[in-house]
Amino acid sequence: MPTVSGGAPGPAPAPVRVLLADDHTLVRRGVRLILESEPDLTVVAEAGDGAEAVERARAGDVDLAVLDIAMPRTTGLQAARELSRRLPGLRILILTMYDNEQYFFEALKAGASGYVLKSVADRDLVEACRAAVRDEPFVYPGAERALVRSYLDRLHRGDGLPERAVTEREEEILKLVAEGHTTKEIGELLFISAKTVERHRANLLHKLGMRDRLELTRYAIRAGLIDP
Repeated sequence: MPTVSGGAPGPAPAPVRVLLADDHTLVRRGVRLILESEPDLTVVAEAGDGAEAVERARAGDVDLAVLDIAMPRTTGLQAARELSRRLPGLRILILTMYDNEQYFFEALKAGASGYVLKSVADRDLVEACRAAVRDEPFVYPGAERALVRSYLDRLHRGDGLPERAVTEREEEILKLVAEGHTTKEIGELLFISAKTVERHRANLLHKLGMRDRLELTRYAIRAGLIDP
């Protein structure tokens, strides 16, 4: 992986190769402009959803993946988990509109080394990319104190880290249900039987105390799995 560092004069290192994943073309265009204004960063691939991001990362030489959270088919967090398993050397950043502690911890558990807000991407994203390449964590300024205080408060209460409400597989099912896919389509997308899909959906309804697809969709929006 290219390195970003100082030192004695010599040949410039190859730019860090970045994959951008966001379902909004204008956002990708803006982020590309920010990154490619820097000589040590270059965008070599783009994706419109998490599943495509995984495909692009596995198909090409990529050093760093910058992933949105709420995307169709597969979220950025789901893609980060998959990429962490399949490509352990790949660095991952989450770029999101959600200033949310739960998502931050989920991003870290998914293998991301940084969490950047879109609202300040022009200020923080380049620094976050360089930190990720150096294998250093990046937390957006202003969040550190609140996150540490919240974590310590939970430890004092004996709560520990926040728990996931649903399993990874249930999250995949929930997202696809909320996007309007049929049981058959979900089974085909996830390579499982329709009966297994129905069982997961029933478990979700029971676990979350919900009655139907509409309530699941509302929950998926609140959880950042799909855009409202």
